Amino acid sequence: MLISLVLTDIASVAHAQAHAGVRAGVSADPGQFVFGGHVETKPIITHVTFRPNIEVGIGGATTLAAFNIEFAYWIPLDRKPWRVYLGGGPALIVRSVHGDNPRDSGGSDVGGGLNFMVGIQHSKGLFGEVKVGLIDSPSVKVMVGYAFK
Repeated sequence: MLISLVLTDIASVAHAQAHAGVRAGVSADPGQFVFGGHVETKPIITHVTFRPNIEVGIGGATTLAAFNIEFAYWIPLDRKPWRVYLGGGPALIVRSVHGDNPRDSGGSDVGGGLNFMVGIQHSKGLFGEVKVGLIDSPSVKVMVGYAFK
């Protein structure tokens, strides 16, 4: 129910926004391969966009889904075509532990998190991003992706 609500909200934002994007990378604590997508609004105030995203991490007998509600502050630079952004926001973290042995299976849990990010994006869409997470969010994520224009 909650996941469908989040997806519906993100889809409605995507309809009224400037672009969507895809991302992939790695995380630490837990160490996983991570992939996902985002939407990004036009500026809601000067230099600030709403950039909600979903990231799924796999590996280490754990699947982690992060529903991140993030805002990005775009730093105006004289040098184009690259732009730098800073931001962050809260996250809903769904963790599922699984294994071949039923005794290894830890079930699922839901928690909260908080992310801080820094990134650089080319005007044609290629971007790189580093996130630092607190609470139940992975401690660090390093991602690359593409924002469709």
